[in-house]
Amino acid sequence: MPIPAALNKNLQLPVICAPMFIVSNPDLVIAQCRSGVIGSFPALNARPEALLDDWLLRIKRELAASPGAAPFAVNQIIHASNTRLEHDMALCIKHEVPLIITSLSAPTAIVPRVHAYGGQVFHDVISVRHAEKAIEAGVDGLILVCAGAGGHAGTLSPFALVSEIRKFWDGPIALSGAIANGAAILAAQAMGADFAYIGTRFIASSEANAVSAYKDTLVAATAKDVVYTPYFTGVHGNYLQQSIVAAGLDPNNLPHRDKSVMNFGAADDGKSAKAWRDIWGAGQGVGSIDAILPAADIVAQLRSEYQAARNRLTQQLF
Repeated sequence: MPIPAALNKNLQLPVICAPMFIVSNPDLVIAQCRSGVIGSFPALNARPEALLDDWLLRIKRELAASPGAAPFAVNQIIHASNTRLEHDMALCIKHEVPLIITSLSAPTAIVPRVHAYGGQVFHDVISVRHAEKAIEAGVDGLILVCAGAGGHAGTLSPFALVSEIRKFWDGPIALSGAIANGAAILAAQAMGADFAYIGTRFIASSEANAVSAYKDTLVAATAKDVVYTPYFTGVHGNYLQQSIVAAGLDPNNLPHRDKSVMNFGAADDGKSAKAWRDIWGAGQGVGSIDAILPAADIVAQLRSEYQAARNRLTQQLF
């Protein structure tokens, strides 16, 4: 279906930049939006919680001063351990954030509050069952987190999940999973998605709040360096094996953990290895990352690759 008008403002590419814990900050979001893609950040990245108001004020002010800027989004984690959820949602409502991206539990209580000011809600899903629950909650769009996505990712092929969900959902779909170049954006559209959902590629940006070693490792890494494990948060996620080894752990022999260990309010003791500070998330598309660039240059490169893929495909069609 067509991209909703509220989110199509000034889009140069059909891309939503994924909200990345610790990594996404106002500098990155503003640069992404000014480049013509939807930038986002997790509300939990603003610490202490009072800082969120300042972040939202700054993002709105700077984007308002950039007439060609795309909309922005804020990610809310719906989990019992996220004791900030009500506080953070109140600020998002106050500032009328255009797009709220929700994760984990269905956003039943959030959707009507966002719709009241004219905002939209997209929800992360990894299965048909999760998609059905999100639709029942009244979401405006679905984010399909498929195999190969950075951080918490599902196991289904995008070919399978998009096809099955399109049987009963004609609303917006953003597709996540190893999308790190322009050709993959076009492929997402060809499969039936409206947006590509890109995270890892923007960690290797000048603006990203990631240490130099993390960015350098992304440039050097390939898909074989990505480890899929629930060990660090209780939910399966994709991480760079180099960071696991650096923490003194064997990436081939990590014990199993379940969802009961997940805690978004846990204090950081600064000593034990912690996702995402020490254990670095990454998607299987890392092999497409060749350099650390400003976000604007990354978007320009994606646009060039996207157009080249369209031209190549036009020549190949029969």
